[in-house]
Formats: sequence, C-alpha cells, structure tokens
Amino acid sequence: MGKVTGFLEIDRRDRKYAPAADRIRAYKEFVIPLSEEATKDQAARCMNCGIPYCHNGCPVNNQIPDWNDLVYHSEWQEAARNLHSTNNFPEFTGRVCPAPCEASCTLNLNDNPVTIKTIECAIVDRAFAEGWVVPEPAARLTGKRVAIVGSGPAGLAAAQQLARVGHEVHVFEKNGKPGGLLRYGIPDFKMEKHLIDRRVKQMEAEGVVFHCGVHVGLDKPVSDLTSAYDAVILAGGSEKPRDLPVPGRELSGIHFAMDFLPQQNRRVSRESIKTNAPILANGKHVIVIGGGDTGSDCIGTSIRQGALSVTQIEIMPKPPEKENKLLTWPNWPMKMRTSSSQEEGAERDFAVNTVSFEGEDGKVTALNCVRVDDQFKPIAGSEFQLRADLVLLAMGFVAPVQDGMVKELGTALDARGNVAADTVAYKTNVEKVFACGDMRRGQSLVVWAIREGRQAAHSVDKQLMGTTTLPR
Repeated sequence: MGKVTGFLEIDRRDRKYAPAADRIRAYKEFVIPLSEEATKDQAARCMNCGIPYCHNGCPVNNQIPDWNDLVYHSEWQEAARNLHSTNNFPEFTGRVCPAPCEASCTLNLNDNPVTIKTIECAIVDRAFAEGWVVPEPAARLTGKRVAIVGSGPAGLAAAQQLARVGHEVHVFEKNGKPGGLLRYGIPDFKMEKHLIDRRVKQMEAEGVVFHCGVHVGLDKPVSDLTSAYDAVILAGGSEKPRDLPVPGRELSGIHFAMDFLPQQNRRVSRESIKTNAPILANGKHVIVIGGGDTGSDCIGTSIRQGALSVTQIEIMPKPPEKENKLLTWPNWPMKMRTSSSQEEGAERDFAVNTVSFEGEDGKVTALNCVRVDDQFKPIAGSEFQLRADLVLLAMGFVAPVQDGMVKELGTALDARGNVAADTVAYKTNVEKVFACGDMRRGQSLVVWAIREGRQAAHSVDKQLMGTTTLPR
C-alpha cells in the first residue's frame, strides 16, 4: 500500500479532454495525460484491499494494487513488467476499455474509485517512451506450427504468447493490415493506429508471421490450415450485425455501423476504400440507432465529417443517473453514461422504437418512431417522426459470420450462433481447432478478447507440448 492515508487525503483526479470545439477538427487522440506527480498521487489512493475486488472486475486479472504501489514509489519499470505479465496490450485497454475494474474498486462505494485505467495507460506509455518494451523471442523453438485466423486483440494475444514459448505462429487476416476491429472499427480519435503498428513490429521480431489480405474460407481453404499446422485458433470477430427489418429498410442511406466506421479509418490511414458508394455524413441529418459504444463511435465520426445534426435513439429505457451501490457493487452497474462523442453535440433519446423508414426517389428521408414502455410495447399516441438523410444501425452483433470458414470446418455452434468451445480448453468439436474471443463468446470487450487469447494459447501449448508455463 503506497500511502496508508492516501485515499483520505487525495481527491480523485482523472485525465481531461481537449475542448470539443478543437478535437472535432481532427481524428487524433484528445485525452490529456496527467503529470507524473499527479499519477503517483492517484496511485497513492489505492487501499490495497484485503479482498481486491478490482481483480474480479478486471477480465485479465491485472495485479492492480501491486502496480499502483510501484508507481507511487517511482518504480515504473517494475510496474511495466508487472502490468505486462497479465496484459499483452495495456496501451489498448488503457484507451478503449470501459474500466470495469474501477466499478469494482472499493472506493467506488462513494463514487471516487482509483483512476486505474489512467494509471495503466501511464505505465505502458512510459514503458514505450523509455524503451523498456522490447521483443522477447523464444530461447528455443519447438518445431510446432500454429495458425491463427483473425488479428484482433484475441488473435494477437494468442499469437504473442505462443511465439514466446517457441512455436512457429502464422496469423491470417482478411484485411490489409493487422488489428481487426481495433484498427477498422475503433475510430482514430479514440485510439491511434500507430499503437497497433508498433506492437505488430514487436511481434514480428518475436517470430510471428502475418498474412494480410487473406480471407480464410474464401481466398484460402481452411483445410490448408488444418493439414499444414499442428493447431488452428479461430479468433475472428462477431461480425454479423443485428438488422432492423422494418418497412423501408431497402432505401439507400441506411447502413450498418461497421460499413460506415471502417471507411473513415481507412481514409485516415490512407488505405484504399473498395467501394464506389462512400458513406459520408457531411451536410446530412444523421440518426444513429443503438446506444452502445459503436453508436457513440458513429456519433463522433459523423460530427467530424460535418453532419448537420446527429441524433442517437435507443429502444432501452433511460438508465438511472446513479446506481444503487448496495445492489450493484462490485459488478458493472447500469447507469447513465455520456461518452466523449455524445458530449460533442448529439441529441439522445431513449425508449424509442423505429417502426418504419420513409423516403423519396429511393433515398431515406425520415424515421417513423413510437415510444415504448418498459416491456418494449408501443405507447398509444406517442408516434413521432425524425428527419434523416443517413441512418446508421449500431444495434450490436449477433454472431460470427457462419458461411465460409465456419461452415467449411463444420464446427458446432452454441445457442447464440457462436463457435462452441468451453473456457477450460477452448477446443471446438473439430480436431486440433480452438476458438477464442468474440468468435467464441460473442460481441464483447477488448479486455475479454485479450484474456481469451491468452487462455487459448495456454491450452494450445499444453496440448502440443503436454505441459505449459503460459499463464491462464
């Protein structure tokens, strides 16, 4: 425990944002880091609880009290080593994780949790700045070959873990660059993509081979992998979006969020956009349907593109401003949250169902909506209309795409359409084929993907070698 009375003497202080009027002019990150001294003060607030509930809140089981103490005592390099022992990519989670660890912090009982996410990001950013993050190639090779399909956080974590114990690891990615939805789904203003590039460079120095622009199941038969490799890990995303099959859905101007967001990410990185119909919000009244992180990303991107207005609607009722801690803590609470993108000028409305779309000359012009009760049943007389030139569907994802690779392999699926595998061995019903991340658990957080990638690597290494030193 860094400072015994720290939580009594020091107020919570977190990173701030650049002003909205400035940040919406670019696609750069806009979070302003704390100073070194301020970060140490925040670390001093950690109470090193006898039962550290933050461990339970963190899917990768970061040893949070330990590295808080190390930061307080200016032992930054050891803090970085400790952090990397449980999390391969803290620079990702330190930017885009919603921080369930902070919800579980004991100090959250009075709404002042330790700024865990901020401290985590400060540790890894300093580690890179000081040159402490270096390739860690295996001392010896095992002669075993592992193929990983998908280079999102689950695939990257599994690849790095397996390469470091001496396996020959090949990662297959259908897009032009590694990163999965980290690169093509999350906007650059939330996480700049050079962060992915430097990790990929580290992993290549550790022996990982990336094959980009290869869509397994379409460009390359999956049988090529099962015959040439000792193990295959399916680490693709849950990419089948939830649709809204109401009258007028066929009108132009209605798009899935994941058709819209990757286009802008490719523009920022100067990648080619393989479409003759770019989706742009400039000069348009934009409606975002869906209240989660993807919807928020659509808001921030639309505002930066020059939308005339942005309105976000959600079928769920408006959550309470403050949770009942006695009922929810230390679990993640349902309460009203406002993202940085929502702060930039979006209107939000709750308990709204879209009944149909209207249009002229084949283009969407409006949404016909109705308010619903807590059973999602329409409230008589509450019908209204919203003007729309562009509608973005951000209602989540239902399952991995099941044609191509999954269909060819014949892997069993769970009740939700995900590839069936347990969290003990991560094995599918197909010999030497494993599954992890969103491919196995469905749409989830980056931190859960990293955890599952690490645990799948443990299981693969154990099956190939009979024993393993990789952590679960």
